[in-house]
This record gives sequence, structure tokens and C-alpha cells, in this order.
Amino acid sequence: MEIKKFKSKIVFCFTISILLLLLFPASSPAAEELQSGVHHGNIIISVGVAILAATVVAYIGNLLKQPLLLSYIVAGIIIGPGIGFGLIRDINEIETISRFGLILLLFLIGFEINIKKLKGARKSLLVGGFTQFPITFIIGVGFFFLLGHTFDGGKYGIFYLAACCGLSSTAIVVKLLYGKFELDTLAGKISMGILVFQDIWAIVLLGIQPNLSSPDILQILFSFGKGVFLVVFTMLISKYILPRIFRSIAKLPELVLVSSLGWCFLVCGMASILNFSLEMGALIAGVAISTFPYNFDVMTKIVNIRVFFVTLFFVSLGMQVPNPFGNPSVLLIAITASVFLVVSRFLSIFPVLYLLRNGLRVSLLTSVNLSQMSEFSLVIASLGVAVGHINRNAMAVVIFIFVITSSLSTYMINYNDSIQKFLASLLRKAGIKDILPDEKQNTGTSDMEIALLGFHQNASSLLYELLSAGRDNTHSMLFKDKIVVVDFNPEIYEALRSMGVKVVYGDISHFDTLHRAGIHDVKAVICSIPDTMLVGTDNLKIIKHIKSICPRAKIIVTADNIDKALKMYAEGADYVFIPRILAAKNLAAIVEMILENKQEQMAAVVGKEVEMLKTRTEII
Repeated sequence: MEIKKFKSKIVFCFTISILLLLLFPASSPAAEELQSGVHHGNIIISVGVAILAATVVAYIGNLLKQPLLLSYIVAGIIIGPGIGFGLIRDINEIETISRFGLILLLFLIGFEINIKKLKGARKSLLVGGFTQFPITFIIGVGFFFLLGHTFDGGKYGIFYLAACCGLSSTAIVVKLLYGKFELDTLAGKISMGILVFQDIWAIVLLGIQPNLSSPDILQILFSFGKGVFLVVFTMLISKYILPRIFRSIAKLPELVLVSSLGWCFLVCGMASILNFSLEMGALIAGVAISTFPYNFDVMTKIVNIRVFFVTLFFVSLGMQVPNPFGNPSVLLIAITASVFLVVSRFLSIFPVLYLLRNGLRVSLLTSVNLSQMSEFSLVIASLGVAVGHINRNAMAVVIFIFVITSSLSTYMINYNDSIQKFLASLLRKAGIKDILPDEKQNTGTSDMEIALLGFHQNASSLLYELLSAGRDNTHSMLFKDKIVVVDFNPEIYEALRSMGVKVVYGDISHFDTLHRAGIHDVKAVICSIPDTMLVGTDNLKIIKHIKSICPRAKIIVTADNIDKALKMYAEGADYVFIPRILAAKNLAAIVEMILENKQEQMAAVVGKEVEMLKTRTEII
């Protein structure tokens, strides 16, 4: 049934595509009017065709679970003069409009660079984020230098390609990791942190771009000085002046939006005066107000405007793609470079994270997650073409790399756990060891009474209750010796060990891990992680494993919904924890107090809750 539905959707999309070509055949008067482009000034038809093509291709791409940005580029290729049907030949007018989208895109990217979040970042994120781009850039220059005899990308083609290959896609990574509930995992956090650092490196690149044509040291230093002045000046305004303005208009959403856009284009104008690109100004403007409490509200409003312009930007990029069969070496270079990009992520990320004791799993997962080219790379390459640093061949290579790695990354992230397990097994065979507990930690688990499988937010709160509720310090220490945790997060592993809690480093989806954990004689086994967050297993499989390893233990597992809970009870679970139902029971009592106007009773409950939260300290 699902296959039939899928086929019908494909047929529908194909029909729409045919209608599009029938409406605007290459020899029709409408097409000729489009091809004359700027001569007739018929920008409305050009934009209309671009948006219609983007809609059809994006619909098909969504069915195939491909990124929207990739679909927009493919739409541009289809209607462009290089490979496609030539429905639009002069793209100057579309490029002018699409630049607004580019500015808004960078403005929103700046929103995501919250410098305050980096202050409390752990060592792995800081070191990994700082070193990833320089390492990739250096080995990229060497790689493209070796290919230089077969590729002419312009005077600075090698450097542009190396820089573009050093950046990963925030949009793709966030979307896919969010869908897999992996943004809050250690690998997800480090991946996002490295992306933030990449955006900062991108600001540096945008600052260097104007001076590449005349790379005089004094001129570059002067340019950096102007860049620092622009950043400091905007930061001072955002700290002392903008908060007052935004507080006074906070209750007027439309004015907040207009003021934010006004701020964006003000900084763009300042950047232009200082001979920087408008795009760099937009990025700095976004960073300057990224910590505002109103930034989320602004983002939600700008997104609606941005989508239209950004769509045109990526469609126009696709229209610039030359016919690869006219110059096969360009496509060959792009394919080779795509392989290099994936390999370079492992060379630049894995060794650093592994040496910082993040283990094989986290180090490999982060490398897999970031194995694609960024949409920011398209921006940098596009600006490079505009100022004459690189030619259309280099731009085509960048676009092809983006298309190839974006498509590949969609599957790599979806199957990142399987990929990392395969690679980890190869590394172990090669003699590279994973993070393993001490011998002392591996032994002495026969006196354990409670086993926590996986350690996330629910387990963190449960551990606090088990160790603290109604116990003095002496009893707490004694009870602590009865608990063992099994988890593969190195950060959690070190934190639990520092607390004196026994912990076994391992993946609970593996039967061997549970067997080696020494939990055969425990009284209770608890998995507080729902199926949506488990990787490589589910609670039903865990129940089967536990019944085999420790048949006398009581089994407590977690379910997302009632149907799953009933299946778990039928499989042999002794208790199934459904977080939303337990939360609803507590919340219902508060709602009853509100309806019965029991203000004093509610104030007492809230006061007690606040005091409890102030004194409560958990690992997560």
C-alpha cells in the first residue's frame, strides 16, 4: 500500500513537471520572453518559473527525504541554460533579488552563534571546534594542489575549495539529528559546537576575502583592524543601546521585526563603508543580538520572509551549473573532492576527540555527522566569483560537492550508529582501544542491587532521588555502592566515577556489554530511556536480554505511549514507566488548585518546589 502511494505521488510530480515544460517550452513566446530576461524586464515571470520549479522539485525531494536546499539547486539546474531546458537564460534579476535572501540567511546564522554558550563549553568542544577547520584547510590545500595540474579554478581556486570543504551544513545536521532525537547526546552537542566554531571561522574568511587580490601584510592587518572595530562597535551598541530599544517595543511584534531588519541593514551599510561584504555585516549583526531574549521571536518572523529569497538564491546557484559533459574533469574533480571531504572529517575530528578521551563512538559519530559541505561554502564561493577570485569551473565544483555530500550525508546521519560500529570494529582490529573502565571498576559488581541501563535525564533524576531522598550521608554512601550504571557517554562515565558510583562503559544495545557488566545477580534493572532515544535497540529487546542475563531481576522499562507499554508488560516487564502520564498526574493537581482558587495552597506548593530546585544538583 505504501509503495502504491509513493508511486502515485511520483506520477503526480512527474505530471506537474511535464505541465511546466508544456507551459514554457524552450521555443515558446513565453520562453523567449524569459530568455530575453532583462531586456523586457519581465522579472515576475522569471521569478514565477523559478518558484514553481523549486516547488515541484522540493516536493519530490521531500518524498525521497533529501534536503530542501539540494532540491532548490536541482530545480535551478533543470530550468537553467547549462544542463536544463533553458527556461531562464538571463539570471541577473533573480540574482539581485536572491541576494536579499543571502543577507537574511547569514543574519539568521549569526543568531545561532551564541558566544555565551561557548564560555561553559567542555574541553573537547573547544579544542575540536578550534582545530577542525585549520586541519581540514591545510590538508585540503595539499589535496587540491595535487589535483591542480588537471583543474583550473582561477587564481585562488585551491584556497577557496580547501576552505569550502572545511565547513559543514548547520541546516542539514540540525534537521537530521533533531529528527533522530540526538541533538542532546554528547556527539550531538560536540557536532553543534564545532558548527558554531565553523561559523566563526567563516567570519574570518569573509574578512580576508577583500584582501586576497593584494595580499599585503600591512593591508591585511589594517583590514583585520577594521573588522575588529566593526565587531566591537556593534557589540557595544547591542549591549548598551539595543536592549533599551527592544524593551520599549517588545509588545509590538511588527516593530520588533522591522527594527531587527533595520539593525541588520545598518550593520551591512557599516561593513560596506569599511570595504567588507554586506554578507559579513549581516552575519555580525546576527551575532550581536544572538543573546537577546527576543531573538527567537525575530527568527520565526524573518524565516517566513527569508524562505522566498533563499529559495531564489539556491535556484540561481543551480542555474549557474555548467554542463558537466562539456567539461568532464569538473565533475570528476567534484566526485574526488567529495570523497576527500568525508575522509577529511575523520582526519580532522576523530584524532582530536579520541585523544581527549571521548571514546571511539563519540569521536566517530561526530565525524560522520559533519561529513557534508555547508550552504555557507556556496555563499563564500559565490562571493569569490563576484570579485573575480575564482572562475565558474571552481564554482561548479563547489556546487557539485554540495549536491553529492548533502545527498550522501542524509543517509550517513540516518545510519550513523551502524557506520560508527563498523568503523569502530575496524579500529579495534587495528589495535586502537576504546575507553575502558579500570580493572577495579570492572570487578566487584556481584554485590550490586540496581542496574541503570543508559543514563539520560530521567536516570539522572532517579539517581538523585535514590541517593538523597530521606537518607543521611552515611546511608547515601552505602546505597551508592548498590548501584551500577551502564552507558557509553564518556562525559557521564567520568562524572559518575567522580561521585563514587560504579559505572561500566558500554553500549546497552549489545548483549555482550550487558553480560560483561556483571549484573547477573541484581534485584532490579531499570531502563529509563524511551525507544525514540535508544539507538540500535528498543525496550522490548532489552527485556529479552535482561530475562536471559538476570532472570530473577525485576525489570523496569520506559514507554512513549500506551500501546508500547502494553506490549512491554506482555513481554515480561514488571513495571513500565510512561513519563507523560506521571507528569500529567502531578500537573492535574496544580490545575485543580487553580480551578478551586486555592491560591495559598498553590503558593505553598510552588514555594516548596522552588526551594527544592535551588538545592537539587544532578549530573544532567
